[in-house]
Amino acid sequence: MPRNAYLEPHLSCAQLKERYQHCDEPVESRRFHLLWLVCCGWQIKQAAVAVGLNYDYAREIVKTYNQQGPAVLANRRKQPGRRGRAPLLNPEQLRQLQQALRRAPADGGLWSGPKVAQWIAEQTGLSRVRAQRGWDYLKRCRFSPPTSSASPHAS
Repeated sequence: MPRNAYLEPHLSCAQLKERYQHCDEPVESRRFHLLWLVCCGWQIKQAAVAVGLNYDYAREIVKTYNQQGPAVLANRRKQPGRRGRAPLLNPEQLRQLQQALRRAPADGGLWSGPKVAQWIAEQTGLSRVRAQRGWDYLKRCRFSPPTSSASPHAS
């Protein structure tokens, strides 16, 4: 029979339950709920299923809590001043991309994610830009390929 997980006594079971029940942030609440169940004697696998978390992720939450305490349970995505990945293009380069999208790409054809990624790499001096980032910038620029009435599907 699997043994129960050990929790460092950073918070009592009553404090974990209190935080779980009164937390306004759903991510943090779920993490405290998991820890409260583990503190009550549940196995990590059972507690993970009960709160709807992946077992490996639940194990990582318990491990991190044991090492660093309850402060690490905060949802870092919601912390003020935290931003995602920095943009590849500054505002001037973005304006230049929007102008470039009005013309045909250097190799002809239509603009695509990989072609925009290559353009970004050339403009920024990066050795490689993923095609997905090119696609992201196509969407950011609200690019849509020009329609032609000479299309074989046009009627």
